[in-house]
Amino acid sequence: MNSSEVTTEKKNKRLIQIISIILPIAVAALFGIKIEGYDLTFLPPIYASINGLTAITLIAALIAIKQKQFKTHEYLIKFCIGLSLTFLLMYVAYHACSDSTSYGGTGLTKYIYFGVLISHILLSIIVIPLVLYAYLYGITNILDKHKNIVKFAFPLWLYVAVSGVVVYLMISPYY
Repeated sequence: MNSSEVTTEKKNKRLIQIISIILPIAVAALFGIKIEGYDLTFLPPIYASINGLTAITLIAALIAIKQKQFKTHEYLIKFCIGLSLTFLLMYVAYHACSDSTSYGGTGLTKYIYFGVLISHILLSIIVIPLVLYAYLYGITNILDKHKNIVKFAFPLWLYVAVSGVVVYLMISPYY
């Protein structure tokens, strides 16, 4: 790599680090904001469906790369990132305008729900830099680093997408 490429890579890594720190903090801070007068109660099934579509698209992207369909893989991953951003915007909008819903289940289902929810939240924070680094290395054709990080990013991202649907399905009777 020449010095210009090294500088660009350092800037991109710094940007990923900043996004990876600021995004979860901003989302957490937005939970303290309540905007009155907007009924966004229609959003949870939509953003849960977006999580489901993300999971399906991630699997399609895996199949595409295994079949050496590089452009298809790239487009599918870009679509997944767009879906995740759309999910995040809807999720934040809903929670900024709506009261939190309490889970009403009891016994073992309550423990399962909170186990899935807590792992979903924690892994959604962890997966942010992994996905961004994987994407950076993919689009800059640094394939050895891309492959190494995707070993972790893919299963975590897939888990976050699927567990988001599970969390929605478990809490939906209590909306």
